[in-house]
Amino acid sequence: MGKHKGPAALVSVFLLLATHLPGQTGAPQAAVKPARTFTLEQAINYALIHYPAVRAALEQVNQARSGVALTETSYLPQMNAMYQAGRATQNQMAGIFFPSAIAPSVEGPVQSYSATSFWNTQAGALLSWEPFDFGMRRARVDQARSLEHKSAADVELTRLQVASATGGYFLGLVSAQQAVEAAQANLHRWEVFDQAVRVLVEHELRPGVDASRAAAEVAAARTQLFEAQAVEQQAQALLASLLGTTPGGLQVAAGPLLTAPPADSLPPTPPSAHPLARDQQTSVKQMRAQQHVLERTDYPRVFLASEVFARGSGANPDGTAAGGPIGLGLSRGNWLAGVSVVFPSPFDFPALRDQKRMAQAEERSQEAKYAQTLEELNGQMGVARAGLEAALQIVRNTPLELEAARQAETQAQARYQSGLTNLVEVAEAKALLARAETDDAVARIRVWQALFGLAVAQGNLEPFLEVLRSGGQKGEGSRP
Repeated sequence: MGKHKGPAALVSVFLLLATHLPGQTGAPQAAVKPARTFTLEQAINYALIHYPAVRAALEQVNQARSGVALTETSYLPQMNAMYQAGRATQNQMAGIFFPSAIAPSVEGPVQSYSATSFWNTQAGALLSWEPFDFGMRRARVDQARSLEHKSAADVELTRLQVASATGGYFLGLVSAQQAVEAAQANLHRWEVFDQAVRVLVEHELRPGVDASRAAAEVAAARTQLFEAQAVEQQAQALLASLLGTTPGGLQVAAGPLLTAPPADSLPPTPPSAHPLARDQQTSVKQMRAQQHVLERTDYPRVFLASEVFARGSGANPDGTAAGGPIGLGLSRGNWLAGVSVVFPSPFDFPALRDQKRMAQAEERSQEAKYAQTLEELNGQMGVARAGLEAALQIVRNTPLELEAARQAETQAQARYQSGLTNLVEVAEAKALLARAETDDAVARIRVWQALFGLAVAQGNLEPFLEVLRSGGQKGEGSRP
């Protein structure tokens, strides 16, 4: 039996040791959630759905819509019903008193004082309806609806602001990534050249200072790469915070952003169509609706009313109490119907006149702000168009700059290896090439940024997204 247990025991010991090797744990490793990749349009749509400011603005619309429905209930008649039962004494007193919410009314003839109590009961229903109001209810409904329109305009403006921030951060991140690639290429060239210089110095074909200068240039190129990577990480953190994720769980797909779009890809849009202009216009309409309400406040109000009621009492006409449960039942009933006209107080007219003047002044102020908004939007669109034209000119020029810089770098390096020049000329040529590569790498992204800025200035991102979906195939300056 012992011979059979030996190999099994060795296997058990081996498995036990294997499961406790350094770096191994018995607990299963948590799966790392893969990073989510966003295109520009996906990032914008995701932010519009999940960003808290958009959700808050949508709830404001729901609140304003419910406010309109609440105001419209004023057209319905009012029905009030009541039932009351109690036990009390009856000691009536002759006289006239002001109505009071504390002292109850006493029914019946004046009698001598008595401490005897009895049951009293009353029930009734009052139906009241305002058949016409000189436009007051309609004015209040319009005022509530203007608030709904203002909330809807706020939603569109908030959506534009969120989409603008998301698109700006996204394009900034893609631009930073292109700059990192250019910095990496520059570092790689310097590392290769540094090795060649060291070989020449070791064979005493070049002075030792060249090796020091090449090593310094490698370090400087590495510093530039670190700086570019820091900018990339900052841009990624900004976009991740807007999308509600972590920087490590976010990746962006450049897609057609590496090909410049056409210059005339966005149709012209009037400033009045911008969400900011529409939002300001709803503020003007709000003040007009408020004036409409104030203009009808000094009209009388007419009510049709009808009431049925019944009462029961345990008091006899001679002042004695019937006793027992008598009085809990309803023994006498009446009905009443009529018209009530409620006139406004003449002492309120001066205050109402001042309120109207204030509302008119506020309306003129909002109209002036609306005109100012249109002028500012016109200026912003002009600036955006100028920026787009400049970006297009740059993207046409950077390929020429890059090709010339490559030739200069190749010639300078060949001259250095032939002993016809020094390392300073090579360093200048490589610096020129590094700058040209960076310019060319971000030139197309800057065209998209300028086009996106124009779309934001016009207040409509849909034409921009259509160009993005088409892949910018009509664009110029495509990446070689």
